[in-house]
Amino acid sequence: MKTGCLSLSQRNDAFALLGGAMREAAAGSADGIAGSFAQLIDSVHLSNPWFTPENVRLALSSLGNALMPEKLDRWLSAYPELDEEREPVTIGVVMAGNIPMTGFHDLLCVLITGNRLQARLSSKDDLLIRAVAQTLTDIEPAFKPLIRLTSDRLKDFDLVIATGSNNTSRYFEYYFRKKPSIIRRNRNSMAIIDGTETDAELEMLGDDIFSYFGMGCRNVSKLFLPQQYDVTALSGHWGRYASLLSHDKYAVNLDHNRAVMTVNREPFVDGGFILFRESASLTPPLGVLHYEFYDDPQMPLKEAESHRDDLQCVAGHGHLPFGTTQQPELWDYADNIDTVRFVLKKNSIL
Repeated sequence: MKTGCLSLSQRNDAFALLGGAMREAAAGSADGIAGSFAQLIDSVHLSNPWFTPENVRLALSSLGNALMPEKLDRWLSAYPELDEEREPVTIGVVMAGNIPMTGFHDLLCVLITGNRLQARLSSKDDLLIRAVAQTLTDIEPAFKPLIRLTSDRLKDFDLVIATGSNNTSRYFEYYFRKKPSIIRRNRNSMAIIDGTETDAELEMLGDDIFSYFGMGCRNVSKLFLPQQYDVTALSGHWGRYASLLSHDKYAVNLDHNRAVMTVNREPFVDGGFILFRESASLTPPLGVLHYEFYDDPQMPLKEAESHRDDLQCVAGHGHLPFGTTQQPELWDYADNIDTVRFVLKKNSIL
């Protein structure tokens, strides 16, 4: 049986058009197929206050830029077997909802490979993912029978991809134990400062830290700083993010963590809209940024290696450029697990 009713070229073209709609909506257009996204930019925060218009626009822009035709071609060229005939399978996807459309890449990987998607949506991000599915089927109606979105349990699937917390991952591992699976857990990202950064680079680091309120696995939550580095000067480079204080939920979390550290007599640096705490941990609470000093330039690299199962990406000289951690390419897979390769390999042995 052929891989679905659409050729790879048709699937590719449909996602390229979807990317165009996302870019147009992010740029302010409400015309044509961009309309469903444009309507949600200013309204989805009513159901999820964390999904501010700025953050939804950022997510649409990032995804739209990733879906440029030349980038889709480059990505898919790594999988020549996609041109081969194969029987479609049903792939269950449990989506997270920490940042807007965080489940999109899994949706893309399932459908671009010619398979059927059964997605359990997060209640925090159902509107945007439904808009993605609706817009895609408006572009190419042949996708419609291949997509099933639900808020209930998955059933009658062949493979599964599930994203959640460290706690829910244990449930996923048990519940999906009889199926080939990718189970994702909590991850964080870090930045290495060497002291030679320009003011512009430090300003862009602010994007890595504060985009989506710092709630994504690709947000920088930990800084490695050379000894004697002036931590207090950092927040001065990120003044445009002082507006986070006007967001009630962020401000409440910040005040709570400031109070807890004060009561516990934990040393911290108050940056006004961000709290700096010296800690070896990669996982600070919301509104807190961890940092650690180093003498040996190899120390941060050794720490990254020792935490590779908890680390999503690294920003800094010789790593991802500052300001790009939340602008992943199609080939930047979550947890560094090639989702397309997983689907194709498992698909071929069913």
